[in-house]
Amino acid sequence: PSPNRIGPPPDCNHYMPSGPRTRMNGNRFGRLFQVTTYGESHGDAMGVTVSGVPAGVELDEAAIQTQLDRRKPGQSMITTSRGEPDEVTVNSGVQDGYTTGTPIGMVIQNKDARSGKYEPYVTAPRPSHGDYTYSSKFGTRNWGGGGRSSARETVNWVAAGAVAEQVLEASEYDVQIKAHVNQIGDVRAGEVSFEQLLEQSEENDVRCADPEAAAEMQSLIETYQERGDSIGGSIYFECRGVPRGLGAPRFDSFPARLGQALFSIPATTAVEYGLGRAVSDVAGSDRNEDWTFDDGESFDHVVSEAGDPVPVGNDHGGLQGGITTGEPIYGEAVWHAPTSIPKKQRSADWETDEEKEVQVVGRHDPVLPPRAVPVVEAMLHCTVLDFMLLAGRINPDRIDANPGEYDTEYHPSNPRNTE
Repeated sequence: PSPNRIGPPPDCNHYMPSGPRTRMNGNRFGRLFQVTTYGESHGDAMGVTVSGVPAGVELDEAAIQTQLDRRKPGQSMITTSRGEPDEVTVNSGVQDGYTTGTPIGMVIQNKDARSGKYEPYVTAPRPSHGDYTYSSKFGTRNWGGGGRSSARETVNWVAAGAVAEQVLEASEYDVQIKAHVNQIGDVRAGEVSFEQLLEQSEENDVRCADPEAAAEMQSLIETYQERGDSIGGSIYFECRGVPRGLGAPRFDSFPARLGQALFSIPATTAVEYGLGRAVSDVAGSDRNEDWTFDDGESFDHVVSEAGDPVPVGNDHGGLQGGITTGEPIYGEAVWHAPTSIPKKQRSADWETDEEKEVQVVGRHDPVLPPRAVPVVEAMLHCTVLDFMLLAGRINPDRIDANPGEYDTEYHPSNPRNTE
């Protein structure tokens, strides 16, 4: 066929839109609950459009701000000192405090961008950053603060996740999602209960539900910080109240799409569920879980009713065959050490053909997991809600699931009728 041909080739799926068979640079996430974001680290603002939110959800904008405050920079001595208030403005999709079923637009202004310190890296890429790869792909890039590749962009995801969380809370399902930092460097937290996750993970700057481990982690982070270096770590996450039967075989499996969500978070290097990598030396007879029946007493942690078949254990992490079992979904995600460090390193300037010494100065996190906890929780909320909408567990049009009903509690009143 002609290279100038317009439209899809003859053998393509005709349900796909005509034109180039590509998606726009990965700026959208989700199927029914769709999150589309824009903004660069040092641009005027960050922004997100959330579509697929059912009508009739009483949206608490203060709760969205609370989640953004958990992620924002400058909240402790082990985060970047960049002074962003991260105040959110909701511009659409809400009427008199209730969602209307139309896209919700949110904007967060950038207030403390200082791009001058990034000028040395316009054509001399920083080691292990996205500088060179972005320039290679697009032939240009917004270089201030890392531009679009910066983790600054995850502020949009947290705003969207806060909306998803409120939709789940307004539904008939009691979904609870929580995460905490379970390892920094070689310091690993002990096992904690879900109740401890809920009650203790916000009690320290590291966001670790094990107080003794948190103190050790804090000391280790400060040691690396004093050296002008950084350190990696991991986050444990758990979802309870997620009903069985969500997900689809193979490419749309629950773990596959949740893995995509978590791997999208900058610096994520591994994601695992259940026993994770430990299964490599576990015999099948030990990992396999027998089935029994819910006796109405012993399976409060499972979404089931008395008499339903339930697995005896949960080494699978609440997932079998790529589909949810009704048991808690749990796992771990791993982050490498932040790449922006003040230690001297080497780069190659393609404009001058020189190899040169570079030193990344500025305001950067010495460790990522403490601020990544709300990002992980946000992506879990978005993913779970998307699957709930796709499966029809939550009506995608309206939270009250009363199609055709127009005189609702959340419909606006005619102000002239109240005069």
